[in-house]
Amino acid sequence: MPELPEVESIRLTLAKHTLGKKILDVEILWPPVAVSWFDRNFAELLKGRMIDSIDRRGKYLLINLSKGLTMIVHFRMTGRLIYYTEKQPVDKHTHIVFFLDDEGEIHYSDVRKFGRIQLVPTQEAIKIPSLAKLGPEPLNESFTFDKLGQRLANKKCKIKAALLDQRTIAGLGNIYVDEALFRAGIHPGKSTNTLKVSEIILLYNSICDTLTEGIKAGGTSFRDYRDADGKKGLFQESLMVYGRGGKGCKVCGSLLVRGKIAGRTTVYCPTCQK
Repeated sequence: MPELPEVESIRLTLAKHTLGKKILDVEILWPPVAVSWFDRNFAELLKGRMIDSIDRRGKYLLINLSKGLTMIVHFRMTGRLIYYTEKQPVDKHTHIVFFLDDEGEIHYSDVRKFGRIQLVPTQEAIKIPSLAKLGPEPLNESFTFDKLGQRLANKKCKIKAALLDQRTIAGLGNIYVDEALFRAGIHPGKSTNTLKVSEIILLYNSICDTLTEGIKAGGTSFRDYRDADGKKGLFQESLMVYGRGGKGCKVCGSLLVRGKIAGRTTVYCPTCQK
């Protein structure tokens, strides 16, 4: 599933091509993917609207259109939004095609069909339950280490579970939680109520640094993820623990442990993360 760095990379590359462009037509090839707030036809509501801005909230992409409509895109496991400069053939996994006034096209595809694009009034977007419940954005200036500490103080669970909970902070998933915990030297099974202030500061810095580096690298690509240019991310080349179970730690050489924590596959170093 695309996490914060991947969705942010999609936002940046899609905005580069589409801001100020008009949607001339929409072809929906698999109707369940398009969820309309209104009784009116999803495609008809989009025709003639300009793409005014593109935002992100956690793992959600928000495409803001003229006349007060927003498309909320949740990519789930395998969703993609790719921009093409000219007409492109569709494949069996393409579910929506947006035709723009520059002769370009945006294709939404999804192999596993879990993703959705929801159309809502812009003023109502942040009130949608899936967005309203999200915690703060970890890269916002207003999010500080003491706020992270406050959000963790009310939880009595393993730190891995707390960070995966989108109500704690928004946008972190399995990849960046494992990486941030390794950088902070914190065992993923450690209880949140045993964290010291010094550990929270280390964790805060490692979360911010890991996400920032992930965005700079264009995200992490193993199989499905691509940005809006169709390019893979490069952060997988910098991973310290995620996906490396049984291999040597890049810092101390110990064999990395792979197991289940908080119901998710987790990799950590038993020496660096005691």
